[in-house]
Order: sequence, then structure tokens, then C-alpha cells
Amino acid sequence: MPSQYHQLVESLTEEQILERFPDVIPLQERPNSRSSETPSDLSHKDKSAFSGHNEIQIQLMNENCIVLDWDDNIVGSATKKVCHLMDNIERGLLHRAFSCFIFNDKGELLLQQRAGEKITFPLLWTNTCCSHPLSIDDEIGTKNPGDLAANITGVTNACVRKLEHELGIPVEETRTRGDFHFLNRIHYMAPCNDPNNTWGEHEVDYILFFKVHKGKTITVKPNLNEVEDFKWVDLAAFKALLADTENYSFTPWFKIICENYLFGWWEQLDDLSKVENDKTIYRML
Repeated sequence: MPSQYHQLVESLTEEQILERFPDVIPLQERPNSRSSETPSDLSHKDKSAFSGHNEIQIQLMNENCIVLDWDDNIVGSATKKVCHLMDNIERGLLHRAFSCFIFNDKGELLLQQRAGEKITFPLLWTNTCCSHPLSIDDEIGTKNPGDLAANITGVTNACVRKLEHELGIPVEETRTRGDFHFLNRIHYMAPCNDPNNTWGEHEVDYILFFKVHKGKTITVKPNLNEVEDFKWVDLAAFKALLADTENYSFTPWFKIICENYLFGWWEQLDDLSKVENDKTIYRML
């Protein structure tokens, strides 16, 4: 039996989304820019949300994310701030995201710990890179009916951008020293559990593996405003980290992926052909 929230999000049409969320800019009117020109401006209820937060991270809340309907069709554009406010999430606002997993030529996974400066889920460990394609031409994909291949290209372009921004991995290296593999999409919602219940996630999350070519390496020089720590782990070491709940806490989307998919995919890392390019959206609501 679908949850009430599942039923709410599934029922919302494009017209209803635009009516319910006036801050969402319809696709045909979207600014083709990475960020909104207007500064972040929270309602009176949420004015304390940015209190004490890092100025760089506050400005990143102006990035223009891709707002979706239930079927991953593009409705329009809204700022990262608008998409991550729990008030909007609880009323069904949904956006597109990606989660990238980089494996080196020894089959080790690159993990990162999110920086303490992050507004959402600070200091939690997670997969290599988790972020959002933006409402710009080379990341947005196509509108209803969505072209999954075009969407994957857009998400991959966003991933290349964010790998450089967060982990200092040069664009030239991700373009030439390995290959991306699209696995599937998961749809989940998770509150951030911050003191005022202000922030959260509600995403259709594209899962990408990146396999470094044999004999090649990639440069990792983390942006300390984004990444607190990082480590390469093999499968045994990773399972030990998951079990060490006293010292390691993980993001909710990463835990969903681990519980449902990651170990099976990891075991097929040498040949992902049987598990990649799954067109299903898996609902975790």
C-alpha cells in the first residue's frame, strides 16, 4: 500500500506543481544560468535557517535545480534553497539529483565525508559525489516525454563539473581516464534532522559508477569547503566502516543504495552490462 506521501507526489500534475509552488519557474521561462541573481531570502519562519552557516554554502543555495513531476519529466527550475526546504518537500516538491561512485583500477571505492560547512547533512560519510544537475542547457536533458539518454548525458556533465568542484578531480581526467556507467534511478525523501527541521532531500537520484581505466589514476585534491575527508576502500574495508556505527555515520541516500543495490553491483564491477541502463525509477517513499 503506497504511503500518503507517495500518493500525494504521484498525484501532482505539472499545472498543480506550478500553482502550488510559485517560486518554480516554468521550463520555457527558466534562466539558462547556474545560479539565481537574487540572494537567498527565507520566509520569516525560516530566517534562522542560515544562521551561523558558511557564506559560500549559503550562496550555493541560489543554484538553479531541475523540478520534476512523478515520472521524472521536467516542470521547471527552482533554487536549491526552494527545493530543499522541508515545508516545500512535505507538500511534494521534487527535483533531480545524482550520486556518483568512483572505483579505481583496484576496485576500491572513493568515499567522502561531507564538510562541516555543508548546510545539509554535514560531516556524514557518503559516496564519492552527490549533487544536482542544474537548469542549464548542457545538464537539463529534455522535457516531457523525457529522453532518458539525454537526461543521463546532462547528469554526467553535471557530475564532471561537481567532481572538479568538490574533489579537485580535473575535467580532463574524468573525460579521458575512465568511463561512466548509468545504473538506475531511485526516488526517496529524507529530512536532514537539523534542529528546526528546515532542510531535507526529495529527489529522483541518478546512480552513476565511474570506473578508472586499468593502469590509470585520478587526482584527488578536495575543496575543504565541501569535503572534510576522503578515503579509498575495498569491499571488506567498506563493510567494516558500515558496521562501525560509533565512528561513522552515513547520508540517507547512501544507506538506501547500500541496502538495496551496492554490494551486488560491486561484485559485478568487472562487467556491469547486466545491471546498467535500468530504466525503472525505484520508489523508496
